[in-house]
Amino acid sequence: MSILALDLGTSSVRGLVLDDKAAPLPGALARRSVEVAVDDSGAATLDAGAYLAALVDCIDELDAAGRLDGVRLVAESAQWHSAVPLDKAGAPLGPLVTWLDTRPTPPPGATGPADPDAFHHRTGTWWHRFYWTVKLPWLRAGCGPGLSRFCGLPEFVLGALLTEAPMSVSQASGTGMLDLARLDWDEEALAVAGVSRADLPPLAPAGWHGRLRPEYARRWPALADAPWAAPTGDGAASNVGTGCFEPSRAAVTVGTSAAVRLVQPVAPGAPLPPLPGSVWRYRVDHERIVTGAAYSAGGNLFAWARKTFQLPEGDALDRELAAITPGKGEVRADPRLGGDRPPGTAPSGSGALSGLAFSTTPVEIFAGLMDGVCAMIARDLAVLESTVDGTTEVVLGGGAVAAQPWWRRAFQAALAPRTTRHVDNPEVGATGAALLAAGLVPTGPAAR
Repeated sequence: MSILALDLGTSSVRGLVLDDKAAPLPGALARRSVEVAVDDSGAATLDAGAYLAALVDCIDELDAAGRLDGVRLVAESAQWHSAVPLDKAGAPLGPLVTWLDTRPTPPPGATGPADPDAFHHRTGTWWHRFYWTVKLPWLRAGCGPGLSRFCGLPEFVLGALLTEAPMSVSQASGTGMLDLARLDWDEEALAVAGVSRADLPPLAPAGWHGRLRPEYARRWPALADAPWAAPTGDGAASNVGTGCFEPSRAAVTVGTSAAVRLVQPVAPGAPLPPLPGSVWRYRVDHERIVTGAAYSAGGNLFAWARKTFQLPEGDALDRELAAITPGKGEVRADPRLGGDRPPGTAPSGSGALSGLAFSTTPVEIFAGLMDGVCAMIARDLAVLESTVDGTTEVVLGGGAVAAQPWWRRAFQAALAPRTTRHVDNPEVGATGAALLAAGLVPTGPAAR
């Protein structure tokens, strides 16, 4: 048996085949880049139709290479927080709004939840432009006639491929509208967003599996009988892919963005653990929660700096960075070029540099930016550790830290004296989704 894992990311869509233990098979990877449309207004959108076409291309490539033979399960890791308005036929009424978009604002006169602290504890989120409680009214105001309902990226693409595509509790938690204990839409969140249940996707029950539509079953006969698991939010999947599915181990992942997260077992209906006011909480699945902090700067910052400063490549860059001690450089940076993730409200363009001199080199600026990301994560990891017993072991993962050894050393310095190790697997999200879908992750007792 093998597993097809799809990673529905922000900068790319990927398909890879793994064995029955969720280990990636050599050479069984197809990737298509996708372009986020950004502008000075704070827009950051994707063309949903083009994204679907890229996903289909990936599966076509694997099929043509014979890599789908023997696949008995399909798993998906998918970006959280996206939203797209649909008409009655399920066609997009505009571009898909990603987590990077900073434009949504509350309607005039809107006041948000009556008790913000209680709302934060129930949903793990805030009344913030990042979440559907603000995004959906803003999208509705700009849609005009013809709006029928809303969905996220995974529901849109899977809705085209499968006979049905309900929203997983993991994806629903990323909307900021799910009651994390009851595993149902939060009534106050619905009211704040000005929507009814009919405007939202139905929620997938525990153990749900989908099947390909007949036309795609004919296109990919190797997948005709394979069940498709409900999608896992990319951050939660990355934690599992790095082996961080217990509260004693924190994951720091740097893909397009960066995040630090802890997973805890919490069964449906069980009381939720305390939640500090500065961090969010989502669902991994019906049995686990994930608590953490995320940042708009990560691999995208790496890519921007490399292009903007025309940095040396490969070994040449490593040699220049070797002369800089992590955390001790002259350049200090606020890396929030893309603004804040919640609960912060800083807009896009909030990045800053200081400590510059005429002798400052582009590599020193680059190191300062990477140190800035490490400092934010160290601060928030301390907050997360206040909710568990003692300090945590830290596991670094994600494509950006895999590509840059100096950044790994900078994280080790910033997070000391904790034990920090690196998982050299750039596909931790897809791996984690496959582990969850195949039932290969142990479930401990529910948190009390």
